[in-house]
Amino acid sequence: MENAHLRLGLLEYVRMTEKASTRIRLRVDRYMGEDRQAHLLSVFGNDSDVGAITAAVHEKATFTLTFPDGTTKEVTLGEHASCYKGAVALPGRKHPVRHLLAVSQELHTNGTSGRTLLLRYRRAEAWATLVSFLGLPADSAWADYVLGVVERKKRIEEIDGIGCEPVLISVSTEEMLEWLGEGLRSQALTFPVMSGPIRWPEVSVPTILETVAEQIS
Repeated sequence: MENAHLRLGLLEYVRMTEKASTRIRLRVDRYMGEDRQAHLLSVFGNDSDVGAITAAVHEKATFTLTFPDGTTKEVTLGEHASCYKGAVALPGRKHPVRHLLAVSQELHTNGTSGRTLLLRYRRAEAWATLVSFLGLPADSAWADYVLGVVERKKRIEEIDGIGCEPVLISVSTEEMLEWLGEGLRSQALTFPVMSGPIRWPEVSVPTILETVAEQIS
């Protein structure tokens, strides 16, 4: 994509020892976080730098994150973060670029504590995620009504992001079941006419990322 480098962030890590200090900088293509707490961090670089950042994540290190607009923030993934490494082959390069995706414990267990993190907010996608994570008996056609309630109660919060437009939805299973019951009693919601499995629209993560990147650009 044209001028894609202008939408990248920068992750900086300084490791101090008795004999020397090491400064590592990697480009960030995706980030999601709240204040100091990073939930998702996607960086790429050479093998040694990615390896050092991976080790630092497991050591609960603090990093300096620079956003595309130039603002900076100290962030950490905290305890029990998960790391996933891969390689990306690029035309014209002899060696592949190393990629690291680090995920916080909360994102790894997304939705289980009444807090659901999303890469972006679209009612259909958010509803499908909430139904899946919270174990709700629900119809895809109920998205507008229930999420309208969530929006009116101001349970959706925009959080820090790079390469995406992340949000935090704070709602519990019990609350959602209560709102579903109210909707059914008032007949604002109705059960499906036909019995059988409910078909949900399919949206892949790559599609979401591509759409968000186009909107940000």
